[in-house]
Amino acid sequence: MVKKDKSFAELISTDREKRAEEEWSGTFLDYLELLRENPHLPMLAHKRVYEALIDKNDTVLTAEDDPRIGRLFGDEGVKVYTKFKDIFFGIEPVVDRIVRYFHAAALKGEESRQVLYLMGPVGAGKSSLVDHVHHLFETAAPMMAIEGCPIQEEPLHLTPRHLREEFEKMLGVHVEGDLCPVCRYRLKEEFGGEYEKMRVISVRPSKRARRAIAVVPPVDPNNQDTSVLIGSEDISKLDKYSESDPRVLNLDGAFDAGNRGIVEFIEVFKNETEYLHTMITATQEKQVPAPGRHGMVYVDCAILAHSNEAEWRKFKAEHTNEAILDRIVVVKVPYNLRLSEEVKIYQKILGKSGFDGHIAPHTLETAAMFAILSRLEPSNKCDRMTKLRLYNGDEVIEKGRTKKVDIEELKGDAQDEGLSGISTRFIVKALDIALSKSPDGITPIHIREALIDMVKESEFADDKKKDLLGFLQDTIHKEYLSILEKEITKAFVHAYEEQAETLFHNYLDHAEAYVNKSKVKDRDTKEELEPDENFLKSIEEQIAIVGSACQGFRQEVIAFLWSATRRKEKITYTSYAPLKDAIEKRLTSSVRDISRIVTASRTRDEDQRNKYDKLVEDLLDLGYTPYSADVILKYAANNLWKD
Repeated sequence: MVKKDKSFAELISTDREKRAEEEWSGTFLDYLELLRENPHLPMLAHKRVYEALIDKNDTVLTAEDDPRIGRLFGDEGVKVYTKFKDIFFGIEPVVDRIVRYFHAAALKGEESRQVLYLMGPVGAGKSSLVDHVHHLFETAAPMMAIEGCPIQEEPLHLTPRHLREEFEKMLGVHVEGDLCPVCRYRLKEEFGGEYEKMRVISVRPSKRARRAIAVVPPVDPNNQDTSVLIGSEDISKLDKYSESDPRVLNLDGAFDAGNRGIVEFIEVFKNETEYLHTMITATQEKQVPAPGRHGMVYVDCAILAHSNEAEWRKFKAEHTNEAILDRIVVVKVPYNLRLSEEVKIYQKILGKSGFDGHIAPHTLETAAMFAILSRLEPSNKCDRMTKLRLYNGDEVIEKGRTKKVDIEELKGDAQDEGLSGISTRFIVKALDIALSKSPDGITPIHIREALIDMVKESEFADDKKKDLLGFLQDTIHKEYLSILEKEITKAFVHAYEEQAETLFHNYLDHAEAYVNKSKVKDRDTKEELEPDENFLKSIEEQIAIVGSACQGFRQEVIAFLWSATRRKEKITYTSYAPLKDAIEKRLTSSVRDISRIVTASRTRDEDQRNKYDKLVEDLLDLGYTPYSADVILKYAANNLWKD
């Protein structure tokens, strides 16, 4: 952030000086001496892009950093790239595949002769990912190029073939590629073949200037003009020069402009197959035909393409496309399937908007639940809401036990999961509508109503519309009531966390004594007492642990405690998920009656009024406004505690 006491003149001057320091110019001979000091300067395109994507602070997160990581990604964890962190959410494996592609290509593996193709549904982030790669590449260090070259080519192309081997030994670099027709003509006619005198300058990749970054939109299928890719001949110069004269060339096609950098194909398979054949020579041979009668032009570029799944399947089904298919590395870019990350996406988008209305707690979470439920495929191993929690890395408690479902198996059973469903744009539109209608702010109730209205007005097929409305009117409705009850409990129970911790440690004391057949020492009186089985059962019955199952549950809790203690982990009431669930339900049940009376009563006595006012005050501390607290409490009164 720029300091306020810094003048604009100082800012401009500092920036200009910094830019000037990064600029370089000299003869080819000067450039060769520069290479002696820095032999890494003549990087090929994939290597240059790869260096722009990585950072020394990139790290691998494992279960030791966060237990959720272990549940989601196993023992290997997940690679987090600093330059993508806090910009893209829930697609770490996708980012990792993209970076690994460039890494392998940088090492001149087969990927260096392949097209990187991103395939996914509308609004999944394909274009945003490519745009971010463009941005990182633009902000990377400048590269050296022959001055005046229309395709900003590597100066080492000036090295004669018969001297290349000797040059390579002296410099420790590999010379790859040939001069373009324009530079070849200039070398002969302007410099008399004295290549060491040709000028070399530093240049920066620029998407706006079409320098080392080129974008190819889909073209009219009735006019597949390849000049968009390889350039053209300047007809106005044909009266002056012959067709074979390089001075008639306009090397301004996408492969020319993207040389030494990136060529992006938008909605690539909307183009005719014949139009895409140029990609084959560009990837495999690093050459494209020059316009007219000028042979081939060497190009070094990373080709990135993207389109939706339907176009990919259509293209893939045509057997005549095998030559291109064999040269494509497919990376699926599905919708995000992690609840916590989906919320971050909405926060990021709303942060860039002009909406400043208050958003009550759990509002974005409610919208995110709907989006993710729509993206999940049904499974015979668990219901969709359970799957949602598992995909979020949460521990799901069922009958007092953590539900054991292999996430990798779930994903294996649904290979195309996340490639369809409600898009992020759909949700953001609903948020915009809700915020526009309610200037006082929005709650989960507002966003659910907005989503119901949008689904009813949508063009979805009837069966899909029925499923979506089922999520909103049944599944999410029930889930929010559960969240709301816990929220009100936290507001009602004075020092909720403190009481939960007290229950937790009391349970551990009595459970340990029960398992070890010993006595409990009272923390205050130091008196030795028999373990209180009634107290233990009052906790356990909250999660349906009754009868003979109690003994096994207590042994599991104590075994967990001993294991955690050996690992020197900090123990809190949230440490063991089944016990956490039981304690929270115990606290909820302890205030359920008073919660119902205080919130549902139309007329309150003084004591009830004081409790209600304190409830509202505590809700404000949890992030609500007076308006949103009033909305959710009325909703609770009408929906939560029905007899």
